[in-house]
Amino acid sequence: MKIIVPMAGRGSRLRPHTLTVPKPLVPVAGMPIVHRLVRDIAEVVGEKVEEVAFILGDPAFFGDDVVESLTELANDLGAKASIYRQDQPLGTGHAIMCAKDSLQGPAVIAYADTLIQADFKLDPAADAVIWVKQVDRPEAYGVVKLNDNKEIVELVEKPKEFVSDLAVIGIYYFKEVGELKNELQNVLDNNIIHGGEYQINDGIKGMMAKGKVFKTGEVEQWMDCGNKKVTVETNQQVLKNEAKKGKQLIPDSCEIENSVIIKPCFIGEGVKLTNAVVGPYASIGAYTEISDSRVSNSIIQQHVNISKGIIENSMIGSFAQFKGLARDLSIGDYSTIDE
Repeated sequence: MKIIVPMAGRGSRLRPHTLTVPKPLVPVAGMPIVHRLVRDIAEVVGEKVEEVAFILGDPAFFGDDVVESLTELANDLGAKASIYRQDQPLGTGHAIMCAKDSLQGPAVIAYADTLIQADFKLDPAADAVIWVKQVDRPEAYGVVKLNDNKEIVELVEKPKEFVSDLAVIGIYYFKEVGELKNELQNVLDNNIIHGGEYQINDGIKGMMAKGKVFKTGEVEQWMDCGNKKVTVETNQQVLKNEAKKGKQLIPDSCEIENSVIIKPCFIGEGVKLTNAVVGPYASIGAYTEISDSRVSNSIIQQHVNISKGIIENSMIGSFAQFKGLARDLSIGDYSTIDE
């Protein structure tokens, strides 16, 4: 089994937090999004993962430190890491084809801006599986249309009339991903473009036209990391999930002086709390210091200094400094606010 992870986007909707860090490496509950995604898939896929292929963008942004982090992630799973580059933002189909040397055999393709809790039992009658989530506003999503046998027969992007309420979440399984490669090569060769880009959907439609059977996989949770608001919400849900598993998220190296931690929380190594109340649903990065403050439902990155603050529903980047009252913040790396 292979895992293919397109992650070349710059994450503009999550700025300023993605000005210095690629979005898939922004930590949620103490772990980078892409690390959590790949580990979760590897845990439930039911087969040994032999290779993880990452499709990155500009080396000036996705540099050697990113490559090192992703290589270590794959190696920790006992898998080979393959690194590919997408030089131009030409769409999902183009991104996948940048990894064409890895496109053979069974594979999961997963976009690195979402986290899931899902059942990965694979229907042996299916040539491919597309994971979906029931949504309230299907007109805002790409959705699947099913036949009477519960097979996917059509993909419809943001339907104006009701097709179904099963939204595509960006995770796919192919029994033989080489078949997708062949169809996407046809898309590129014939310059089949939608919205100015080459889309994975056109490759999938080519497979369907040749009689390949697509089934749905349903997720229990679909957690987006597209912007600050939903990333904070995802952090909250992940902390709940980790608490249910009984995971210890507060290290012994945390210095606590006249302070209270309201679980669930993630506390990084070397964090110092003085006259503080932290939690619930707070993720505090390593070597951050918080004094005379309250922090809840927020993501605070590494080496941050917070004093005399009331922080809620916020994201604060690494090496930032904040002093003063506030309730809803989005502060990038190396920022300073002193009220």
